[in-house]
Amino acid sequence: MNRSGVFSGVLNEIDSVFARDPAARSRAEILLCYPGVHAVIFYRMYHWLWRKGFKLLARFLSMLGRFFTGIEIHPGAKVGKRFFIDHGMGTVIGETAAIGDDVTIYHDVTLGGVSPVDDKKGALRHPQIGNNVIIGSGAQLLGPIRVGNNARIGSNAVVVKDIEAGSTVVGIPARAVIEKTVSHDQHFDAYAGTPQAEEADPVVAMLDKLQNDIANLKMRVNELETENSELVNSARKWEAK
Repeated sequence: MNRSGVFSGVLNEIDSVFARDPAARSRAEILLCYPGVHAVIFYRMYHWLWRKGFKLLARFLSMLGRFFTGIEIHPGAKVGKRFFIDHGMGTVIGETAAIGDDVTIYHDVTLGGVSPVDDKKGALRHPQIGNNVIIGSGAQLLGPIRVGNNARIGSNAVVVKDIEAGSTVVGIPARAVIEKTVSHDQHFDAYAGTPQAEEADPVVAMLDKLQNDIANLKMRVNELETENSELVNSARKWEAK
C-alpha cells in the first residue's frame, strides 16, 4: 500500500465533505467526528486485504468498523472516490454492491440482495450505483439493479428496478417524479429525492388525473341528460315503479 497515496486519498475524501455538508468546519472536525468518514477509511483498509486474499481478517476488521461506526460495508463491495456517508448509522452495503465516484448516502440506507442463495459463483446480488448519486435516508435498494449517474433516490424509497440517469424516484415501490433533477456538479441538494413541488409527486399527479377524469365524465353525463331529457325522465319513472 502506497502511504502517500493513502494519505492523499484520505485528504481527498475529507475535502469532499466540505462541498456537501454545511456543518463541516475543519478537516480535524471531519476526521475526528464523522463516523461516515471513519467507515470509509476502515473500508479502504480491509478492502485491500480482501483483494489480497486475507478474507477472514478483512471480515473481522469490517466487523470492528461496524462496531465503532454503526455502518456495515462488506469488504467485497466496490466503492469509488469521494464517497460520503452522512450520519450513517444503520447503513448496510452488501458484498457485490458497486458504488461510483462522488456518491452521497444518508443513514439507514441498505444496498441489499433479495436472494439468500447464489445462482452462480460471482453473480451480482446487490445494487450497482453510478456516479454523483444521492440516496436519501431510509432508502432500500434491493437486488442487482442499476442506478444511473446523477440519479436521486428519495428518503424511505424502496427501489427494486433500474433507475435511469438523471432521474429522481420516490415512494414504495419507487417511481420517477415528473421533474428532472439538477446536475450534482451544479448544485448539491441535501436529502435530495423529495419532490420540490407537490405536482411532481407521481402519486399526487395520478390522483389529480383521476379527479379530472371523474369531473369530465360528470360533465359529459350532465350534457347527455340535458340533450335527452325526455328519455331520462321516462327511465326515472320506470325505475320508481
